[in-house]
Amino acid sequence: MKITSGINRSITTIDEHHSVLEAARLMTESYIGSVVVTSHSKIVGIFTERELMMRVVGKDREPGTVKVKDVMHTDHLYIASDATCEEALRMMEEKRCRHLLVFDGDEFIGLISLRDIVVLTLHEKDDLITQLQGYIAAT
Repeated sequence: MKITSGINRSITTIDEHHSVLEAARLMTESYIGSVVVTSHSKIVGIFTERELMMRVVGKDREPGTVKVKDVMHTDHLYIASDATCEEALRMMEEKRCRHLLVFDGDEFIGLISLRDIVVLTLHEKDDLITQLQGYIAAT
């Protein structure tokens, strides 16, 4: 199954020069686990709950003084919009992440999370069960 229908196109961004505290407040207010980081309107990375815990809180750094650019994830966490759920899961496992930036060529179109992939996979399984029940009932 393609990830297309699971892409979150309504994303929250933060400039790389903002503090981690500002990013955490933004994520809390929006009830989200990540923000896309920008520099001069260009996507440069992603900041997630994991970076907050592992690179700031866990290292006894002050969230109000640490800049997002110093702790964001930039390790090519992007995937093509026509990728499959399996490809996205494989990449998430390989990169040890739960969010991927989705691009259509050079154009950023949104974000997909592990939760989104799980929902898509469950819908696919439900559709398959419905088809199989229809097949069984018809025979």
